[in-house]
Amino acid sequence: MASKYRHELKYALNNAEAELLATRLRLTMSQDPHALKNGGSYFIRSLYFDDPYETGVEEKVAGVQFRDKYRIRIYNLSDDAIKLERKHKNDAYIKKDSVSLTRNQCDAILAGEYSFLLHRSEPVAKEFYAAFRTLCLKPKVLVDYDREPFVFPVENVRVTFDKNIRTSMRPQDIFDKNAITYPATENGDTCILEVKYNRYLPSYIRTLLQVNAAEHTAASKYLFCRQFDV
Repeated sequence: MASKYRHELKYALNNAEAELLATRLRLTMSQDPHALKNGGSYFIRSLYFDDPYETGVEEKVAGVQFRDKYRIRIYNLSDDAIKLERKHKNDAYIKKDSVSLTRNQCDAILAGEYSFLLHRSEPVAKEFYAAFRTLCLKPKVLVDYDREPFVFPVENVRVTFDKNIRTSMRPQDIFDKNAITYPATENGDTCILEVKYNRYLPSYIRTLLQVNAAEHTAASKYLFCRQFDV
């Protein structure tokens, strides 16, 4: 599935600040319907890929304007919805392209077999094939966290709190419920607040999101989780 560019803002909060703000949003914004089925939040696990030169890490640290990250993402450790994704960053704008995978297709990619992507109908599937083929992408790290998402219809605003960020520090089975993971931030006391929207952020949302101690940051969960092994 191809998407359009959207604005993306990120803030680093401690857990107390995040809970204070989340409590405010629970009273004033709608929660994502998918999250409501799971008590207001859901678990995300992503397996990130990078090339042999760790270009994804190096470009992030250097602040390269145009860069891509590749990952396979699942929800609540289930294989009901598996997505192969490419997140393209252009300064403050992001665009995410994805294709859905079956469990067998996911296993094939992890085994280094991705030629089936050439036979998918989505044009972006062939771009994924080219990336795996030319960049020699390999699994690098698991990134786990709990996400509490809120939505607002004007400009398709989406506000998410990503908490309990953990890392495997080495690639493991993405579906392993017993995978050994560790806090990716100091004392596990960091929550990443992400705000995504189309053309502009409505003033109503700007008012709700005022947090005095919030730090606007370019840090990514991927970078947090790679700091231990690069």
